Amino acid sequence: MESSNGMPSDQQTIIKYLETVARLAEENVLAGKGGPFGAIVVKGDMVVGRGFNQVTSLNDPTAHAEVQAIRDACKNLGSFQLDDCVVYTSCEPCPMCLGALYWARPKAIYYASTRKDAADAGFDDDFIYREIVLPVEQRSILTQAVKFDGHLRVFELWKQKQDRIEY
Repeated sequence: MESSNGMPSDQQTIIKYLETVARLAEENVLAGKGGPFGAIVVKGDMVVGRGFNQVTSLNDPTAHAEVQAIRDACKNLGSFQLDDCVVYTSCEPCPMCLGALYWARPKAIYYASTRKDAADAGFDDDFIYREIVLPVEQRSILTQAVKFDGHLRVFELWKQKQDRIEY
């Protein structure tokens, strides 16, 4: 059930969807396709996207449940944004997934397990959270800006493009 602002109006609805993503995560573990994570995207009362962790089966470190659900929902909706959608995920999103979710712009994100719960199971993203706040030159992976003549040309082209689609 949805309220007038499109948000779930009761705790039962939220729990129903979180139970759905928990089942997705469980099925994924049993199928051996990846880690114990599942996610769905809901618009109104309809699930428009599903995802589960496929990092190891696809050899893709970005194939997290939330990213897969975003990709599925955007394909199904024919949009690069999740306007008026709610995302339900089995665990607190990692920094990459949180960034992807913010880019997708759903109106809400609900999760069941916390990042501490994930860390207790061997999925410790805490080092990424610590790295993000460090100055670039202090990060553990060399990250360095290297400027060259014309490095800003593509941004100038973008700013001049009359038919660009903002996002």
